[in-house]
Amino acid sequence: MHMASEMDLKAIGKRIRFQREQLHLTREALAEKLEVSAKFCADIEYGMKGMSMTTLHNLSGILNLSTDYILKGNHELSIGQEGNRDMIESVVATLNSCNRIQLGRVEQLLKLFVATVSETAGEYEES
Repeated sequence: MHMASEMDLKAIGKRIRFQREQLHLTREALAEKLEVSAKFCADIEYGMKGMSMTTLHNLSGILNLSTDYILKGNHELSIGQEGNRDMIESVVATLNSCNRIQLGRVEQLLKLFVATVSETAGEYEES
């Protein structure tokens, strides 16, 4: 019997594999960083095996993902925002392809954009 609280190991594995590939890490390189076998990494990615809390914690740090996202999906998305997932994954994939200089420029642009949008929103609220 499938219970709602049961972990979806295949979905967990899919999220791990997606992020590993976005970071251009081979399964062998990830296994080395985790200090586990490449076979164990494959078993996790294919949803064949679960992992210890220690492995989950280490995986979270290596892949730069929250443990909540690894286990449940939906970074900090509410249920009503699930349609944004493809867009968010696309943005993350684009950012993962940037070098450090490009990321610095993206960060500056994003801060400027947020500040501008916040100021504009304040003008509309006062009207």
